Amino acid sequence: MRIATWNVNSITARLPRLLAWLESSGTDVLCVQETKCAAEQFPVEELRALGYESAVNATGRWNGVALVSRVGFEDVVTGLPGGPEYDGAQEPRAISATCGPLRLWSVYVPNGREVDHPHYAYKLRWLEALKEAVAGDAAGERPFAVLGDYNIAPADEDVWDRSVFEGGTHVTEPERAALAALRATGLSDVVPRPLKYDHPYTYWDYRQLAFPKNKGIRIDLVYGNEPFAGAVKDSYVDREERKGKGASDHAPVVVDLDL
Repeated sequence: MRIATWNVNSITARLPRLLAWLESSGTDVLCVQETKCAAEQFPVEELRALGYESAVNATGRWNGVALVSRVGFEDVVTGLPGGPEYDGAQEPRAISATCGPLRLWSVYVPNGREVDHPHYAYKLRWLEALKEAVAGDAAGERPFAVLGDYNIAPADEDVWDRSVFEGGTHVTEPERAALAALRATGLSDVVPRPLKYDHPYTYWDYRQLAFPKNKGIRIDLVYGNEPFAGAVKDSYVDREERKGKGASDHAPVVVDLDL
């Protein structure tokens, strides 16, 4: 079984590439982030034509997550149970479902913006709520994983130049401690370093030739419990999909399982 996570940075802008990639990659379940559309604008019919069902949590121009599956859905939960609000609303940043033998979450962790910004404190509260919400499944016997754009580089090796991020978000100790607490529920990073590249980054800014120069960061992660991690046979970052006209600034992260 092949699953993947991909921050598409607008599913409307990326739809032709997304459909082509699903056909060529043979992905069974895709966790999508940053759909940047309302739920009724999600391309349900185009995906159904390829044999995929969609479960969507999206409300408008910003954020938005989805699960796209050709093995069906059961027990879909839209949103983060117990999650905090920002500006008076719970943002569409999480969705979970059972897809065949797996229980999966697609998450888009808040960016945090700046360390002294209210969004940073919100990010830490959101991660605490995520930890509480997944703890039961993480410790369970069913294969379970939380996939998505975490907006945190787990270690200094996951950024092209640590000094560039000094004083900013994505690399701070509280953020990394929140990731460690999430892993402590029974999850592990199932996409190890190194992979096919010395630095398997997943995001490269559009500006200043960041991708050709490989000035990237690894923030798109797959955290699985023990039954999930034990079934992993291969994992990789599909850098090819970051190339060319109309690419997202993130690359898909793919995991193959033998269940």
